[in-house]
Amino acid sequence: MKAVRFDRYGPVEVLKVEDVPTPAPGPGQVLVRVRAAGINPGEVKIREGLLDSRWPATFPSGQGSDLAGVVEQAGPGAAGIPLDDEVIGWVDTRSSQAEYAVVEAANLTPKPAAVPWEVAGGLARHAGAIVIGLASEVNHAWLSAHGVIPVSYGDGVADRIRAVAPKADAFIDTYGGDYVELALDDLGVSPARVDTLVRFDAVGKYGVKAEGNAAGASAAVLRELAGLVAAGELEVPVAATYPLAQVREAYARLAAGHVCGKIVLLPRPTKTPGSSLTATRATADTSPDGAHSARRETH
Repeated sequence: MKAVRFDRYGPVEVLKVEDVPTPAPGPGQVLVRVRAAGINPGEVKIREGLLDSRWPATFPSGQGSDLAGVVEQAGPGAAGIPLDDEVIGWVDTRSSQAEYAVVEAANLTPKPAAVPWEVAGGLARHAGAIVIGLASEVNHAWLSAHGVIPVSYGDGVADRIRAVAPKADAFIDTYGGDYVELALDDLGVSPARVDTLVRFDAVGKYGVKAEGNAAGASAAVLRELAGLVAAGELEVPVAATYPLAQVREAYARLAAGHVCGKIVLLPRPTKTPGSSLTATRATADTSPDGAHSARRETH
């Protein structure tokens, strides 16, 4: 099979698509024929060696966590999952960006027929909250269209957030810089309600979280999200799709920033009824910064 590999830390040029042995599922695992695999900013930092002290790579290393595909083979103890079932799930072994991946059966859930492959391969979280998104003004219309209250970042951002919501109950930082301090000092958000995907130093320093999507990682949550997508109640925007062979181009697109939604790799590109999925990339050049958000919960 073909799989994304890199054998040293470095820029996007270290990424290769190589022929490797197709893995065999062990106890409680299944082999999935991958149809779509999302790419994530954290994978860039791992590949560049910026997270070596926290999540070191073992070379040669694979890449990727979230995926959607078809069950090809079941290992011992996983016989309850029918072959040829369409599934969504994730791996913790940096191996989803490949034609096949071994996945723990407990990390899989059926893919609803109404959910396109490229969406299933890049599912996001759904929360009943009023969301404030920080972005440049050119992207405010996109945020508004997706139920997010847009606020411009930069000097005076705390005042602009308070003008929209006097009390922010939680803050998600996916950018870094001084946004953790903004949440704690300027907005008065409790450390327990601040989650950063970048500032790992802030965990020990301030007592904030660095859980990311691990906070809700379960097949049950994934099944609920997939149902919401199928029912039209949750949108997972896909900014671009690339064939596996163009993995470097996909990560270069991610590095360019201002990405409107998820970027997804297609190991076996096909077109499905009612889907825009094709073997060529689809891009959205106008997009929000999507880097950080404050939210005020409602019940």
